[in-house]
Amino acid sequence: MMKHILRYLGQAVFYGLFVAVIGYFSTAPAYVHFPPDMALIKASFSHAGQPKAECHVRTAEELASLPPNMRNPVQCGRERSPVVFELDLDGQRIFQAELAPAGLSRDGASTVYRRFPVRAGRHRLHARLQDSVRVPDFNYTKEADVTLVAAQVFVVEFDARAGGFVFK
Repeated sequence: MMKHILRYLGQAVFYGLFVAVIGYFSTAPAYVHFPPDMALIKASFSHAGQPKAECHVRTAEELASLPPNMRNPVQCGRERSPVVFELDLDGQRIFQAELAPAGLSRDGASTVYRRFPVRAGRHRLHARLQDSVRVPDFNYTKEADVTLVAAQVFVVEFDARAGGFVFK
């Protein structure tokens, strides 16, 4: 009988400690998702670089040497150029990368997704992108003054059809 009472008492103590630990960690330490005086800049896009090499126009002799079902007069390589992306904030480089194209044949899009917490306030943002190894400098650039408020998420996107970078 005394054994049963000690066993139940021991279980009650351990269950009580377990509940106390769970109760404490459910409310403390306080979790802060994002500091109240900060904003967030997100760079997020996928872009396929230009073809790495120019297309080759086959001569009549080259075409004659091929089987009839492969006689395409223009031969283009599948491989794409890597995309070079740079992002500056207030004259300081905060991100720089050469993004390799996806895929086994390196013919897919290059993708970037980065987050940069910054102090809220007025900033100068400068984005640059080069998508061709045949072009010596950046194809696309955009520079803007932005005012970020606390807890704002500012997105840097890229859309070649829209003319380049989109800040929103």
